[in-house]
Amino acid sequence: MTTTETPPEPRYRDTPVKRVLAFARNTWRGLTSMRTALILLFLLALAAMPGALLPQRALNDQKTQQYITSHGWWGTLLDRLQFFGVYSSVWFSAIYLLLMLSLIGCLFPRSLEYFRSMRAKPVLTPRNLSRMPHFREARVGADAGEVLDKASARLKGWRRAEREEPGGVRTISAERGYLRETGNLLFHFAMLGLIIAFALGKMYGYEGQVVVQADGSQFCNTGVLNYDSFNPGLRVDGTDLDPFCVKIDDFTARYTEANQPVHYQSHIEYQSGSDLANNVWKPFLLEVNSPLRTAGDRLYLLNHGYSPTFTLTYPNGDKRTQTIQWTPADTQTYLTEGATKFDPPGVTDAAERRTKQIAVTGLLAPTPFVHGGVLTSTAPELKDPMVAVDVLRGDLGLDSGRSQSISEVDQSMIADGRLKRVARQNLSIGQSLTLDDGTKVSFDGVRQWVALQVSHDPAQDYVLAFAIVMLLGLGASLLIKRRRVWIRVSPGEDGEAGTVVQVGGLARTDQAGYGEEFNRIAEAVVK
Repeated sequence: MTTTETPPEPRYRDTPVKRVLAFARNTWRGLTSMRTALILLFLLALAAMPGALLPQRALNDQKTQQYITSHGWWGTLLDRLQFFGVYSSVWFSAIYLLLMLSLIGCLFPRSLEYFRSMRAKPVLTPRNLSRMPHFREARVGADAGEVLDKASARLKGWRRAEREEPGGVRTISAERGYLRETGNLLFHFAMLGLIIAFALGKMYGYEGQVVVQADGSQFCNTGVLNYDSFNPGLRVDGTDLDPFCVKIDDFTARYTEANQPVHYQSHIEYQSGSDLANNVWKPFLLEVNSPLRTAGDRLYLLNHGYSPTFTLTYPNGDKRTQTIQWTPADTQTYLTEGATKFDPPGVTDAAERRTKQIAVTGLLAPTPFVHGGVLTSTAPELKDPMVAVDVLRGDLGLDSGRSQSISEVDQSMIADGRLKRVARQNLSIGQSLTLDDGTKVSFDGVRQWVALQVSHDPAQDYVLAFAIVMLLGLGASLLIKRRRVWIRVSPGEDGEAGTVVQVGGLARTDQAGYGEEFNRIAEAVVK
């Protein structure tokens, strides 16, 4: 009778749970490798390039819309792929997050290994020192103790360990250059800190742009409604801004003969902290790349432009004067375009008011040149400025409940016939024109405006600190050399007098210079 043996069950059983765990483990190992971290760092730099090459909606929504419109389907595709909001896009955030995880998973195991190696003694002396790249052997008359004392004195500052071997042989193992790995770790930890600081800055920082007339007008950082555009961080709701106020007294610009700007400056006054309560104003000269730093914020001078002043004198004698900033259409000659809007005074009926609203639109030439009745500008400085105005009357859409630009009219109102042109003329300062209903439009003068940007970044000091640590760590990892030296002291063989000293050296980094250092050490030991 034969019996069949049951084969033993395998020790390892492949189950779905184990496959999932193995996949997760392998994925984590791949993600936390230094190669992956370098690839992600390269991808992050590559992903940031569209933010510098393409207009960004957070910085200039109008320019972004113009780019999309002018490029048709290509602009629409880029918009759908979030190329006009790179730094808040899903793909940029994913690369950013993966890079952080990769660095964390890569650095902490390396740090533990580094601390273990720092506590360990230098490696044992090799049996055959003559195979080392650097080797020296000599017989000296001093005994082993004297040679070792001399070697220990020469190797002061090295991590070393003295050991005894059979046959009365004594050795010293010494190593130097551990700060190289320290610098390497500092560099990568500082890079991680820099990435986190940038992320915190985007979360808790904000930027706002505002146009202020350079005639003593004020701006106060008390709420988002005071800004023309405001870009908050993810954790900023605009209710807890750092309070400060500025007063723009004037603006001065200098240009080359080719109308290129050389210098912008504005004399301002500001108050923050206790100065707000005491109403104390402090002077400051605001220049490009020389911001005002106050209340934890930075105030930058970005640009400037011109604001024409128009006065409407109605047939009943009522007057309305407005000075509204217009937008430069040509940044070289500062030929400026815009619209100044007026509501009729004393008209309470909404339907009647929508037929009598007036907009003075057109071009402003700081340094005018008229050819064939066409006005243009030849320079950006104010030299007898002129305006070429189109006066529109009708419904400006001010009562529609929709927001609109203060320096543009709603073109759909013109297309629908609800807003019509009633006059066109070139005007110098002091000149005027009269509409068919007797309304007089006067061009009174031009003021300057400045564009300011307020930036708040609570992590900027940390960014600077981490950047400095990165440079120090990089310098240490590049300049410090890892090297080892071994010394074996043996008694003379067969009763020979003297002591045999062998010195071996190994540079753990391929850098020149260790040969000279090794020769100095060996000479000091064997002499």
